[in-house]
This record gives sequence, C-alpha cells and structure tokens, in this order.
Amino acid sequence: MKKIEAIIRPTKFDEVVQGLSEAGITCGMTITEVKGFGRQKGFVEIYRGREYEIRFIPKIKIEIVLNDELVEKAISVIIEKAKTGEVGDGKIFIFNLEDAIRIRTGQRGKEAL
Repeated sequence: MKKIEAIIRPTKFDEVVQGLSEAGITCGMTITEVKGFGRQKGFVEIYRGREYEIRFIPKIKIEIVLNDELVEKAISVIIEKAKTGEVGDGKIFIFNLEDAIRIRTGQRGKEAL
C-alpha cells in the first residue's frame, strides 16, 4: 500500500478529482486547504495603490491511500489534470504505508481500504 500526497492549484482540484474517478480510482481521499511556497517564493499584488507581498500561496493537498497496482495510474492522472506548465503546478509525494485499519470493523491492510 502507498499513500499519495499531491499539492495542487485550487483551480485544478475539480479536474483532478473527476479524472481520478473516470480512471476508476474511487477510493476515499482527504482534502486539506493549505498555504505554502516553493520556487516561486510568492508574488506581489497591488491593492488600492499599495503593494502587498503574498508569501504563502493557497494550495489544495489531496491525500489518497491505494493498493500498489493503482499508484502509477493515479500519479499519471494527477499530473495530466493538474499540469499547466507554469511554475507553481505543485508536487506529488509517495510514501510506503505499513498498515491501515478500519476502525468500525477492525479490518486490516488492503481490506481496510
């Protein structure tokens, strides 16, 4: 089992979720609104004649736990749907997952997903 964490632009969220669904990846996911910056280091915005430095940019973090055989498919969909080709498209992180337990039934491993 693997855990995928994808940090993407908020404007691409619906496309990514729809793409995952169409690809048959219908497992649950956790969505968090986050703020941060990478290489782009924020930006400067002008509001009512004053400059404001926006250092932390709003993003969406998607967390998905999958069986190993679905990981590459999920990664491909996320890249395809979230990519604009510009700085700030986001990142995908993949973690090995030791175990998962469904609290209601006590099921473990793949059965818990």
